[in-house]
Amino acid sequence: MAGTGFLRIGDILVARGILSDDQRQQVLETQQVVGRPFGDLAERLFGVRPEQVEDAWAEQYAAMAQRVDPTRLRPQRLALELITPRQARQFGVLPVKTEGAELVVCTTAANLARALRFLGWKVGRPACFLIAEPRDLDRMIDLCYGRAEASAA
Repeated sequence: MAGTGFLRIGDILVARGILSDDQRQQVLETQQVVGRPFGDLAERLFGVRPEQVEDAWAEQYAAMAQRVDPTRLRPQRLALELITPRQARQFGVLPVKTEGAELVVCTTAANLARALRFLGWKVGRPACFLIAEPRDLDRMIDLCYGRAEASAA
């Protein structure tokens, strides 16, 4: 992992104690032969749970995703209408804009896997994520959707 600048899912699973170094190597060798995704093979060969693979993917994605100050974003009204204020707060997502079929969404690194699962069933379109600090994201959700106290009334 060190020095590559890119977190690999296998390295993340080893660091979390989910796979051993030997198991990671077996998955990599199998991957060379069958060409399947690492996470899929880890699940099949060693019983890694899909949620564990998804969380590792989220960590990998968060390490590469663009960091933003959400208060500088100008979300499109059409994007905001895809998610209710309650859902935005509950799932920690701020829809920013649509680009073709893709929805650009701001969330936090810690919330990325949860946001992905939510958007998969709610919006049903590919998503690209921007990463923000939790406090800044909460402030921007309040700004775009109205304060939580006001919307609860």
